[in-house]
Amino acid sequence: MDIEGIREYCLMKKGVTESFPFDENTLVFKVSGKMFLLTDLMDELSINVKCEPEKALELRAHFPTVLPGYHMNKKHWNTVKIDGTVSDNLLQEWIDMSYQLVVDSLTKSDQQALATL
Repeated sequence: MDIEGIREYCLMKKGVTESFPFDENTLVFKVSGKMFLLTDLMDELSINVKCEPEKALELRAHFPTVLPGYHMNKKHWNTVKIDGTVSDNLLQEWIDMSYQLVVDSLTKSDQQALATL
């Protein structure tokens, strides 16, 4: 999966926006104004995705390219180096998981608004 594949996959999801809120290199994807994926466009390709704490530890133990979230809350975020060793399907699953965790944390009214899109 390359940056365009990641971008297209994220933007296909309901209510997703992309922006550069921190600097011109850090592309951020949000749902209803809350981040679920970040990537640095200048360094080697990697993504930061949200994750349940136990699952985050499990993924780090099983995949050498999954690390504690760089510049993020390491309990809830993983950095995934994208070097071809993890399948696109698995990357999409982790993106889906991150998106759903954020959606689940939204208020009921925000969830209802998202459902109507």
